[in-house]
Amino acid sequence: MTTYVAAVDIGASSGRIMVAAYDEMRRTVQMHEACRFENRIHQRQGRDCWDLDGLYRNILAGLGKIEQDGIDLDAVGVDTWGVDFVLLGRDGQPVGEPVSYRDHRTDGAMEAVHATIPPDEIYFRTGIQFLQFNTLYQLYALLRERPDWLAQVEHLLMIPDYLHYRLCGTAACEYTNATTTQLVNVYTGDWDRSLLARLGVPPHWLSRPVQPGTVLGHWMTPKGRAVKVIAPATHDTASAVAATPLFDERTAYISSGTWSLMGLESQYPMNSRAARACNLTNEGGVDSTFRVLKNIMGLWLIQRVRDELGRYSFADLAAAAETAEPFRYLVNPNDDRFLNPVSMIDAIRAYCRETGQGEPQQPAELARCVFESLAFLYRRTVADLEQVANRKIERIHIVGGGCNNRLLNQLTADFCQLPVDTGPSEASALGNICYQLIGLERLADLDEVRQMIGRTFCGERFLPRQAFSVPGEAAWRTFCRLDPIRHASQHTHERETA
Repeated sequence: MTTYVAAVDIGASSGRIMVAAYDEMRRTVQMHEACRFENRIHQRQGRDCWDLDGLYRNILAGLGKIEQDGIDLDAVGVDTWGVDFVLLGRDGQPVGEPVSYRDHRTDGAMEAVHATIPPDEIYFRTGIQFLQFNTLYQLYALLRERPDWLAQVEHLLMIPDYLHYRLCGTAACEYTNATTTQLVNVYTGDWDRSLLARLGVPPHWLSRPVQPGTVLGHWMTPKGRAVKVIAPATHDTASAVAATPLFDERTAYISSGTWSLMGLESQYPMNSRAARACNLTNEGGVDSTFRVLKNIMGLWLIQRVRDELGRYSFADLAAAAETAEPFRYLVNPNDDRFLNPVSMIDAIRAYCRETGQGEPQQPAELARCVFESLAFLYRRTVADLEQVANRKIERIHIVGGGCNNRLLNQLTADFCQLPVDTGPSEASALGNICYQLIGLERLADLDEVRQMIGRTFCGERFLPRQAFSVPGEAAWRTFCRLDPIRHASQHTHERETA
């Protein structure tokens, strides 16, 4: 009466395989980590690339260990980050290297595309926010660099699709990750053929996206057992949101990790002019939902600071930040300079210096700067979501590894003046697991998934402390001025309202 599934959950810095035991009588799930492995960007032929062969070897080793431990898996599925892809040739082998979204090949590509395809049209068709590393701009840059590949490529697969292909031999595109490309039509749920044609992308490269819970094929274990390969919501944020206990439309979520994805779950896309002005995105969710959200450069900043300092843990930096002077240094976390700087510490110091704040010197000051800046950006995103959705947000639910940062949770509650609920921390793996269980017909739909999660996992609540202080409001006004485009649009709106 127990079903076993393995969730391969890979982020930008590490991957892990989580094994879940689903008790069909109690209708609860228990998880444990079977293995963890590193995921790093490597320089190849002058490009920042992913080592997908290394990732696949680690996946096979982890799955083999699970079998050696006496667990007979019923299914396995993979989720990863979005936008990056692999091109397959007619022989089924990769054409070229899997380049990372952090590579600089897309510098200037967005402006070049918009010179021929109006941004308003792209946004109306896809509902996806404008980021220079979106697959649309990666393909534009690639096809101008390597036009000879047009005749060689048979399929384009997103990263988790490619890993599924390696496991079972089926080349299929899963819907939630496909939508991150900025090439899926927000109304049809299929690839936008007009955009593909104008970019010069052959339509046969892309098959119609399949939905989460689709059985793709089978992986044969070292001992010869056939294990179903099931596509979960392969974009890790889509899996994380599926595993977030959202029981009303007035709860905003934050999937907190390397990126902070903050938004609302909606039954319809929000691709109005107001949504575009706020640079909100409409990524595909499970069960015909949309993830109306903003991509925020999240704990990537503190991860890089920690790596450079070398002797601090994340807990050390959070504890140090609590002792630092509040509201002393602020940055706009979404500034392009923080995407992949040579030194994150130098980038933060330069930003603060250029904006007249001096320079944070101590680890405590750097960490406090990152955490307060993120909490202020969450506050601004709440206002954007309320404006676009025309509804009042009454609480925030944070999931993912970042929900273990109690200081950031409390700052979020304080700065947004909203209660904050947290957990589960393993949301992306848990959402992956649940949609494999749907594919195995053990669970029925999203409602049943969230009811099961509510029975099984308990989180923590953070209540906002006293109303925001005068220094805090002054810091908020300073933060708003750090985004020139947003600051200008706010002043324009104020003038129009007046």
